[in-house]
Amino acid sequence: MKILVTGGAGFLGINLIRYLLERNHEIVSLDISDFDYPDVKDKIKIIKGDIRNKVTVESAMQNVDIVIHAAAALPLYSPDEIYTTDVKGTHTLLHEAFMNKVERFIHISSTAVYGIPDHHPLYENDKLDGVGPYGKAKIEAENLCIEFRKKNMCVPILRPKSFIGPERLGVFALFYDWAKDGKNFPMIGKGNNRYQLLDVEDLCDAIYNCITLPKELVNDTFNIGAKEFTTMKEDYQSVLDYAGFGKKIIGLPEKPIILTLKLLEALKISPLYKWVYETASKDSFVSIEKAEKILGFTPKYSNKDALIKNYKWYLEHQHEFAESTGISHRVPWKQGILKLAKIFF
Repeated sequence: MKILVTGGAGFLGINLIRYLLERNHEIVSLDISDFDYPDVKDKIKIIKGDIRNKVTVESAMQNVDIVIHAAAALPLYSPDEIYTTDVKGTHTLLHEAFMNKVERFIHISSTAVYGIPDHHPLYENDKLDGVGPYGKAKIEAENLCIEFRKKNMCVPILRPKSFIGPERLGVFALFYDWAKDGKNFPMIGKGNNRYQLLDVEDLCDAIYNCITLPKELVNDTFNIGAKEFTTMKEDYQSVLDYAGFGKKIIGLPEKPIILTLKLLEALKISPLYKWVYETASKDSFVSIEKAEKILGFTPKYSNKDALIKNYKWYLEHQHEFAESTGISHRVPWKQGILKLAKIFF
């Protein structure tokens, strides 16, 4: 099949492209960023362009069988960038996919659509309450997908938990940097909350099931996450144990730390945004029963497995991004004032 991957130069995008190439599909990548992966660059069609540009999208959509929509402006982008990319860009893609009679449009959403809930696990039919511009935009984008389902399009929606794996940096790079330098790592609260993660390979499996299973099964909304996870303290401690310095996760008083981080965010000297610091000390896990039952989703990796696997990749590749920082998942975030805090741990 000919498959268009939006956000193909991103963390999920490149993992998906490698996964799909192994299964002999023809791939088109559409991304606003440069596609800089020598191992696959000559094996796919690369379009550098913006999903908000109708002409670009029309061109990318030619003779495409499947769209996997993984492009998004993440929470550290401006509210306008988030809205125009995640909502208007999604509409442009859906419209062109509809006009080109694309067989399936797989939309990668987020569990951010649930906001900060009052119960767990979360189910697909729970109330949606997005936090901040990103969470709200993800809900609007899902609503657009549902509108196009009503036009007889097959539009599976996947809501993955925070996923990690090869090429994933972002906020996790802060933790891995401290681990490799033999530092204790601070955690908001006691760390006794359960916070589900997801290995990107397991997410690719779920996406592929949405490509291959009958349309009437997959034309729905599914939570995707690890099946095995413990507490945040235990899961993250596994990386410090693997690092081998005998360091520990250090719990910090929740309310004062959140107030401090709010102030630091307002002053633009912290890389952590509201969604990260306000949910870090809370339970956050979804039911994957529906995906298990309907998609045959069977995660191979626990939280601990995924974190250690991602940390190993970080150690092997750190020379490649030593001088890079930014606001996407593919580069380390600037540590800001947290770099100073590291001295005390």
